[in-house]
Amino acid sequence: MEPIRVGLVADPASPTVVARRMTDLAPPVGADPDGWSIEFVSEPFTLGSEDVDTALERLRTHAEDHGWDLVIGVTELPLRDDDGRYLLAAIDPRRQSAVLSLPALGGFRVQARARHAVRGLVGGMAEPDSPEEQRLPLPGLSARGRVLLGMVIANRPWMLAAGLKSALVAALATGAVATIEPTVWSLAVSLSGWRLAAATIASIAIVIAWIVIDGRLWDRPDDNSREARERSRLYNTSTLLTLIVGVVICYLALYVVNLAWALFVLDPAVMGDALGRQGSVGDLFVLTWFVASAATIGGALGTGLESDDAIRAATYSKREEDRRARLAEERQV
Repeated sequence: MEPIRVGLVADPASPTVVARRMTDLAPPVGADPDGWSIEFVSEPFTLGSEDVDTALERLRTHAEDHGWDLVIGVTELPLRDDDGRYLLAAIDPRRQSAVLSLPALGGFRVQARARHAVRGLVGGMAEPDSPEEQRLPLPGLSARGRVLLGMVIANRPWMLAAGLKSALVAALATGAVATIEPTVWSLAVSLSGWRLAAATIASIAIVIAWIVIDGRLWDRPDDNSREARERSRLYNTSTLLTLIVGVVICYLALYVVNLAWALFVLDPAVMGDALGRQGSVGDLFVLTWFVASAATIGGALGTGLESDDAIRAATYSKREEDRRARLAEERQV
């Protein structure tokens, strides 16, 4: 008996990484171990459209071009049904095609969950008595939060530091100089806790606003429809959450480095003499807190973004632009 030829089509970026690790996917226990033959293609099949029917139609075209019996599409885009519900997957047994949305898997154990989902989709479509077209909505009121978490994790906010490398270096240099300035000592210890906290929040907010404006990351609806507005809100929320996580990570790294520098070069007793009172190690922590906030603003606003790719990775709308540019280049070849 001929094995079932299964095509696995993945959007670029994280879907490609996830899908490439599933080329050794085996049928469920008890089935013929040689019953499936998996072929992998990285292709932006959701380009310019998040409509489920459009995605299924494009996947079927891929299947016909490659001679596949079944085709599964893996995308990083959130999929929604006609009634607005977020979907985990959509299946069209008639066209032997299905599409899986990675953000709907949540932010944790994505690889294992994706493997399990793809195996279930292939197994279901391989059955001769497969039902009519199915939509698998996410259950409960937490569906949007689950999708949003999956989108933020897919954006890899911890990689944002690569795009802020120049800003981080400038901030570290600014902090190193400010740490040994007696005027900065006096200003830092004179601030109350809530003022220091406000300075931290303000510095992080300013950097995020600067990144959004400088990188033109804010997504605007293509039209005035409810679906377009909801999509833009979801994209912008995921972008802001990604930037918040990424910038906070950079801020904490800056704080740790500045604290190590302060503990190495400053003597609390000397600092106390300059302040006219007895110094303590706690003053160094307060000083570092203030310096980290000031250096974050000064370093970030004083330099440009070093890596547009890392910044673009923080937003779905920019990755869609990249996919369109890539497709345009391929058509010109």
